[in-house]
Amino acid sequence: MTGNKGPLRSHEDSTSREYIYHSSGQRVDTDIIVTEALRKQYPDLDLIVSPQGRLNLIAYASAGFATAVPLDDDANDKIYGSSLKWRSYLPPPRRLDHGAGAIVEQVFFGKFLYKWNDTEFLMYIANGRDGVASYPDITNHYILTRETHKVDQLIKEATLWGTQLHNEVWVFDQGWWQKSAELYNSVKKSNWDDVILEEGMKKAIIADVDNFFDGKATYDKLKVPWKRGIIYYGPPGNGKTISIKAMMHALYERGAKDNNLTVPTLYVRTLASFAGPEYSLHAIFQKAREEAPCYLVFEDLDSIVSDYVRSYFLNEVDGLKSNDGILMVGSTNHLDRLDPGISKRPSRFDRKYYFPNPDFEQRVAYAQFWQGKLKDNEEVKFPDELCPAIAKITDKFSFAYMQEAFIASLLAIARRQDNPEARRWAGPEAQEEEEERVHLLGGNDTDADLDDLVLWQEIQKQVKLLKEEMDKKKVEEPPQPPPHLHQPATQPGYQPVKSKAQRKSVRKVDWWLGQDLHDAVEAMEGKPYASSGLPPMPASVPFAPQHPPAPPLHEDPTRGKEALLRMYNDLMPSLQRAVFDEYQRGAWGMEASQHEDWGAHLRERAPDSEKIEAMERALGGRA
Repeated sequence: MTGNKGPLRSHEDSTSREYIYHSSGQRVDTDIIVTEALRKQYPDLDLIVSPQGRLNLIAYASAGFATAVPLDDDANDKIYGSSLKWRSYLPPPRRLDHGAGAIVEQVFFGKFLYKWNDTEFLMYIANGRDGVASYPDITNHYILTRETHKVDQLIKEATLWGTQLHNEVWVFDQGWWQKSAELYNSVKKSNWDDVILEEGMKKAIIADVDNFFDGKATYDKLKVPWKRGIIYYGPPGNGKTISIKAMMHALYERGAKDNNLTVPTLYVRTLASFAGPEYSLHAIFQKAREEAPCYLVFEDLDSIVSDYVRSYFLNEVDGLKSNDGILMVGSTNHLDRLDPGISKRPSRFDRKYYFPNPDFEQRVAYAQFWQGKLKDNEEVKFPDELCPAIAKITDKFSFAYMQEAFIASLLAIARRQDNPEARRWAGPEAQEEEEERVHLLGGNDTDADLDDLVLWQEIQKQVKLLKEEMDKKKVEEPPQPPPHLHQPATQPGYQPVKSKAQRKSVRKVDWWLGQDLHDAVEAMEGKPYASSGLPPMPASVPFAPQHPPAPPLHEDPTRGKEALLRMYNDLMPSLQRAVFDEYQRGAWGMEASQHEDWGAHLRERAPDSEKIEAMERALGGRA
């Protein structure tokens, strides 16, 4: 039956007796006690001990890949038996789901007949919370067989199964990685069709991620590390989180079509843990390297990576260990709170996307989104004319504020319908609200027919309240900086360019090479940026150069040359990245196979290659 000639059942299960006896007194090492007892009880069988964790043979059997039959009373020992279990009722996670819950058992000590691939094993499971290792809790599998090679194969396959995601997302919280089916279900409901963004920006975000995961061969040809960092920033409530979820969904769909294209998401909730944030960062990047290629998400990056752990974070990003295949995305409402070493170094987070408050057309689209949600509700009238009217009164609103206005309005309508007599007893404050509503309706310039719509009446009241809240926040918080020009596909007038002249005239130097190039131009030519012949830089865009401004070479050759060397070293990775991005966008209309030396070819075609060459001449050769 098991490849074993000896009996599987003994008259008295001495191992159970030893475990119960040992657990009743001082415990030092349960593993030794159980191992020695099993060797005495089954001298003709080989014993393999394997800890639980990534390997969970009971869960593997529960998933249908094996069978595990409990052998609870095989020895007919009424005093000791051969198992120790906790049985409890697990209620449904949400009462609203009307679930029945389940009876569950937690095995502390058990004996099983385990069958896998037509081979049977005798398996014990023992929990040992010992004095020398009280935390973490240790549970081991003790497998008895004559066919150890088959047990090794079982351990391998069951462990691989345990490390894989099964309609789940890896979430790092409180110091350890856990699988979240709840987040996965939320992600599955998020689609790019539901994300209201400027269409060019949406396409650029999707293309950035797709090109990264599809472009390993091109990264290898260019001799640059296959890693990437993206920052989503801007006022809260404008689509950063939903964009991340939509991208997670899209990446899971890749894997559904072709398992070789699977890109798991690793979601970091907090660095807080019993071992400290440094341990958390180590565990996060260790897992990311194991799962690569992967999508590593840091929401609220400015609060996760504090000054206390900044250096450790940068070491993990730039250290000696390879981060190939890891695409990091961080979101923040406050880009200015991020350390410049994180937000401005091109080799870390080299692309930024600004999520501004929605414009008029986007607010109309969002109102139409709610119109679609309410189309089956006959009690709430929502004509097409109401969408631009709502967009008009919600100027400077974020999507989150617009959502709040809709939800609060619909709740008010629901309360009104639940108890229409309640208004009689609402008191003087309700009377003031009614007078305010009449005042609002009399002072707007919308179609008079809209004034009779209950939804329009409530929307106006909620918008007024939210505007008052926004005015209070303006006093408490400094204004957000305007967007940096790091989104070429979303800039007005952007179009794919093919000639060198077009590239030079259309591209914003800020996107290509950052502020360091501006400093370098001034240093090389001894003249201000405005007279350098490069495209004008908007005066509203704030800059924080990584290095002190370099003195012109003709004034201070030594210091100027040192500054240029620092800038050059930072400049080259940015140039390589920018040129590679342009190639990925297909703007040059050529295939990699047409050129033997892609690095030299791209460098020659780069829009600012003459600036690089000028710097090299000033430095007396390449650095």
